Amino acid sequence: MPRFEPNPPRRPAIVSGASSGIGTATAFALAALGHPVALGARRVEQCEALAEKIRGEGGEAFAHFLDVASTESVDEFVAAAEKALGPTEIVLSGAGDMDFRLVHEMDPDRFEFQVNVHLVGTQRLAHRVLPGMIERRRGDFVVIGSDCADVARPRMGAYVAAKTGLEALVRQMRMELEGTGVRASVVRPGPTQTGMGLDAPAEIIEPLIADWTRWGFARHSYFLRASEIANAVVAVVSAPRGTHLVLTEVQPEAPLQKDSRGKDPE
Repeated sequence: MPRFEPNPPRRPAIVSGASSGIGTATAFALAALGHPVALGARRVEQCEALAEKIRGEGGEAFAHFLDVASTESVDEFVAAAEKALGPTEIVLSGAGDMDFRLVHEMDPDRFEFQVNVHLVGTQRLAHRVLPGMIERRRGDFVVIGSDCADVARPRMGAYVAAKTGLEALVRQMRMELEGTGVRASVVRPGPTQTGMGLDAPAEIIEPLIADWTRWGFARHSYFLRASEIANAVVAVVSAPRGTHLVLTEVQPEAPLQKDSRGKDPE
């Protein structure tokens, strides 16, 4: 006899930060498994276009405006998502923002905003969704962390502080949720191709890369794709009940080196 009832085949999912990058890729990956997905972001037009595409491919999707920096917006989004799709079984907290600045040069309001989005935004989702999961005695609450929470990076301003606090928050949630049937997990990406930071000017990026190289962070030029992080999220939420993938770190594999004869890989 199994220790836990298996998860239902249809698991309504909420994805914050769904308008691009990891959020978009995860929404498509979950929909491909047959899970209804609620796509939330400030760029709601992109979410609506993505939801239409998912529906066109035979999936079930719902789009709604979501600003995780606002408690009212989070409450409205979750209420609308659950009315459309049913009680939430899966949450991906992936909304994010990034500025490349030295800590002492960053505008304090901008610093506070990033912490609000990454850290407090996740707590807002937890506050709204977790009580229902606890009542049903099952659910997956997955947070996109960062390998900079393990080893800080220079010139990443509030992002490092926010992600470090975020991973600590999930560790605390895991202790508090023990025995409830609800799993809190972190998927920790390494360098990943997403929209965050891509519009930074050369005068910001060049010293950043120089500092990363000096501190040994820029070991090679390969980056992960957003779909590869989505695959990790799918693995976490698809783990059978009784198994908890607590922390899943994903790093890009380095390019192949020349062989012993000095030849490039084919």
